[in-house]
This record gives sequence, structure tokens and C-alpha cells, in this order.
Amino acid sequence: MERLRAHLLAAGLAGVVATTRERSLDRYRRFVAGDPRVLMGLEPESDWHYEDLLRLMGQRCGVSADPEQTSGHDVIDPDRTLAALGAFAERLRTVAARGAPVLIGTGHPHRLLGFYAGLAAGLSAAGCAVLTPAQGRSIDITTRFGVRTYNLDYVRGVAMVREPGAHATANEPGAHTHSPLPLRTALAAAADAGGPLPALVIGDHGWVCGAGQLGFEAIGLADSDDPAVFVGEAEGRVSVAVPLDDTVRSDYYRPLTRYVLNRACLSR
Repeated sequence: MERLRAHLLAAGLAGVVATTRERSLDRYRRFVAGDPRVLMGLEPESDWHYEDLLRLMGQRCGVSADPEQTSGHDVIDPDRTLAALGAFAERLRTVAARGAPVLIGTGHPHRLLGFYAGLAAGLSAAGCAVLTPAQGRSIDITTRFGVRTYNLDYVRGVAMVREPGAHATANEPGAHTHSPLPLRTALAAAADAGGPLPALVIGDHGWVCGAGQLGFEAIGLADSDDPAVFVGEAEGRVSVAVPLDDTVRSDYYRPLTRYVLNRACLSR
């Protein structure tokens, strides 16, 4: 545990992180204003005020709850990260014991594909079906550059979106997105095919928020500027939100994969 805590701090996964205070506060304001790019598929049950949201993020992540602190870098409490990783592993252990189907997706394939792919391999070896519905399906997603078309793809059991014509290479692992539309497309395809539907959705951004909003159990990772995931957890629609920086080097997440699989008794 202490080694992992030290790694979180040394790698910038927790402690002082790259996410700026200005960026986080801007995202909190946009969440309160109902910006769908920040809601990521979540429809808050409560009328969240800025001060309340800032207080929640302080409680869940460890960022400063002082509204007067408006610059610098966010701080994520590594002990909160460790506690959430333990709860995350417990949910994996429960679904693995049942051999239940799972759906795994990411809006951060450049950084997090390896983390999720390791979980997919562990769950598959334990007898869980790792679902891959709607492979290749086209999805129109609204971005800051307008509506763009992407294709849903799966790599090592992990869903992501790619621009049309892009291939799975080291230079083109997939596109960054906050949209819940890929998740909704995958679930609709699974339902249309007669199932199975996932007992657990694992992911980030629109994958975890979108799943929780639709009533599927969801667990995932979230940066300090992703308030929707933590609001979803606070309101009971996300089972576990793990606070950490989601944009560090991909290999820095490997110790987290090992830790979670060990805690979930899924190591091979």
C-alpha cells in the first residue's frame, strides 16, 4: 500500500497534479450551468450550486474547497485514491465471482487503454463475458468543432471511438471524448440483439456517467475536473469514482492495474 501511495505521488497521479485550478473551476461552473459536455450523460437529481459542488469535490478528491483559491494546480488526496481503488477492486471481485458480463469503455484511450485492457483480461479469465456490442457502428458526436462522425471500436475488450479510416496503431489509439453516446449505442445494440446486458460498466467520462444515468452499475476513474462522475457517486448512480489524474503517461497506470487485480483476486 505504501509503495503504491508513493507511486501515485511520484507519477503525478495524486498529490499535486497537472490539472490546473482554473480548468477545474471552469468545469465546475459549466456543470452547474448544465453544459452537456461537462454533464457527460448525467442528469443531476439535485440543484447543484457552485459552492456545494466545490465542497463535494473537496470531500471526494481532496482539492481545495476554498473559492478564493483560483490559480495553481489541483491537489488530489492519495489516501482518497487508495480507498477508492480498494472499493473499485471489491466491485470487480463481486462481478467476477458471479461470472457476470461486463462492458468496458474509455474516453481517454491514449492514456487509459492499458489500464482497462488489463482489467478486461483478468475478468475474462475469471469467466466474465467482456461485451463488444456495436463494433464498427458510426456515431455522430457534438464537439467544440461541430458534429463529427466517429466509429465505435474495441481493442483488447475496451471500447473507444475512432475517426473514420483510423486504425489501431501506437500512433492512433482512439479519440478523446466525454460523450455518453458511445455507451448508449453499445447498450442499444446489446439490447436489440437480445443481450446479454452488462452487470457492470467500467470506464470514465460518458461511459460511467451514461451507464449510471441509465441504471447500470458503473465504476470508473475521474480527474479533479470531472465533477459529473463524483456527483453521480454522491447521488448513488455511480458505485465508485476513483480520483486521479487521467492524463499522465500510460505506463504509470500499470501499478494500479496490478493492485486492483490483486485486491480483486484476479491476478493470473
